[in-house]
Amino acid sequence: MELDLTRVKPYGDTLNDGKIQLSFTLPLPFGDEAVEAARELCRKMGIEEPQVVHAADLTGGFTFFVVYGSVRHTVDYTKITVPKVKVQVRDKEEINRLIKEKLGRKVVVVGACIETDAHTVGIDAIMNMKGYNGHKGIESYHEVEAYNLGAQVPAEELVAFARKVKADALLVSQVVTQKNIHIQNLTKLAEILEAEGLREKVILIAGGPRISHELAKELGYDAGFGAGTYAEDVMSFIVEELMRRGGEVK
Repeated sequence: MELDLTRVKPYGDTLNDGKIQLSFTLPLPFGDEAVEAARELCRKMGIEEPQVVHAADLTGGFTFFVVYGSVRHTVDYTKITVPKVKVQVRDKEEINRLIKEKLGRKVVVVGACIETDAHTVGIDAIMNMKGYNGHKGIESYHEVEAYNLGAQVPAEELVAFARKVKADALLVSQVVTQKNIHIQNLTKLAEILEAEGLREKVILIAGGPRISHELAKELGYDAGFGAGTYAEDVMSFIVEELMRRGGEVK
């Protein structure tokens, strides 16, 4: 059987069998009735022959489920487009060379998890000296003056610090997304920068597992980076953007 990219289906045992696995929690006490409720929900979602292969009592009337089933739906892969950051990714040595030769000064980069977000894994992977997965962080770039402010940094404090050190770029990590709090936090920062007259003076970048370039642009940011991003991806964009803007010293 050949793959038709205009009619892509999930794969389980054989091509185009439509097999899927999903997990979810229902606010119901563990038991046969809860299992049947999970099956009925899956049927209403268009999942054929749903099988509850795992059900576990959580706490206080909540049950967790893992369900197998099949779907008839297909996706036309040939028509899918995803907005992405357009940048030529360079290695650390080339980035340092470009900064020194083209800009003639150190680039100032400030990173933080803002507001109530306390998850620093993402911003540390990009900023910290050791980096992540063999990719050194921005602190290791000798032509960059890097500041990692850590977690739960109020947007107002981040803006004040950016003004103090004359930041070229602000990297904002958001991991917590419940009730779209990440959108509220990112919007707040952009609005404060605008009110302070700093928005056009800094390169504003958002990052996190639920962040896309499209979302970041919608919120008024210059770029958005999701999972799988390394320091060289971010720094390549920053350097290219500074060169595009003329690399003026603030």
